[in-house]
Amino acid sequence: MGALKRLRPSTPFLLLLPAIVVLAAVVVVPLLLSFYSSFTPFRLTQPASLFNFVGFRNYGRILTDVEFWTAFGRTVLLLTVALNAEMLLGLGLAMLVEKATAGQRLLRTIMMFPMMFSPILVGFQFKFMFNDNIGLINNALQSLGLTDQAIPWLIDGTLAFWAIVVAEVWSSTSIFAILILAGLLAMPKEPIEAARVDGCTPWQTFRYVTWPFVMPFAYIAMTIRSLDVARAYDIVKIMTDGGPAKRTELLWTLISRTAYADARMGLANAMAYFAIFLSILFTVYFFRKLAAARTQIGAEW
Repeated sequence: MGALKRLRPSTPFLLLLPAIVVLAAVVVVPLLLSFYSSFTPFRLTQPASLFNFVGFRNYGRILTDVEFWTAFGRTVLLLTVALNAEMLLGLGLAMLVEKATAGQRLLRTIMMFPMMFSPILVGFQFKFMFNDNIGLINNALQSLGLTDQAIPWLIDGTLAFWAIVVAEVWSSTSIFAILILAGLLAMPKEPIEAARVDGCTPWQTFRYVTWPFVMPFAYIAMTIRSLDVARAYDIVKIMTDGGPAKRTELLWTLISRTAYADARMGLANAMAYFAIFLSILFTVYFFRKLAAARTQIGAEW
C-alpha cells in the first residue's frame, strides 16, 4: 500500500494534466515533427520523403544559399531602420505627452490606436495608400504639385522596401512611446531639478539625466520589436508578396514560399530554425544591453 501511495500522482499534477496534454499536442509535437523534418528532404508532394534522413544537408545548403542570406540581410536592414525610427519617434511622442498639462489620459489612448490594428489590416491600408493609380499619397503629391506623374511605390524595389518600413513604423511606434512614457512618469523629478539648478542645458539634462533612466524601457521595447520585425510576414505578404522580383523578400516570406509554393517543407523548416536561432542571438544582445543599463541606473541613482 505504501508503494502504491508513492506511485499515485499528486493532486496538482492531475489538475494540470489536461493542460499538459493539450500543450503537448498543440505545441510540443508539431515542434518536434518540424525539427525532425528539417533533417529530411521532405516535400509536400512526396509524403514518403519525410522518412528519408539526410542529416545536416539542408542546413549546409542554407549556409551557401545566396537567396537566403540576401533575405536575411534585408530583414536585418528592415530591423535596423524600423527600430531606430520607432525609438526616435516614440521618444518624441512620449516626451510630448509627458509634458501635456491636460488631456494626458486621452492622448495615451489615442497613441495606442495603431497597436489595435492587425498587421493584415495595416498591410491592406498602406497597400491602398501607396497604390500608384488611386493611392492617397500619389493623389496628395499630385494635388500639391510636387510631382506630375504617379510614383510607382510598390512596383519599384527600393521604394517598395521603404513603403514597408513606413507601414512597420506606423503600426509599432506606439510600443516605444508607451514604454518610454512609463519610464518618464516613473522618473523622480529631483535629479532634473538639481540639473537645472546646476545650470545644465535642456540637452545636457536629457542626455545625462533623463535618457539613462528611460534607457532600460527603450531596450525592453527593442527586444519586443526585434522579435516582431525578425518574423515580419503579414504586412510584406499583403503589400508586395516579396516582390517586385523578390526585391522585398524577407526571411519569413522566403520560408513561406519555399514551404508552400515550392513544396520543399524540409528545407523551409531548416530555414525557420536557423532564423529562430538568429532571433535568439538578437534577443540575447538586447537583454545584455538591458542588464547593463539597469546596472548603470543602480550605480548612479
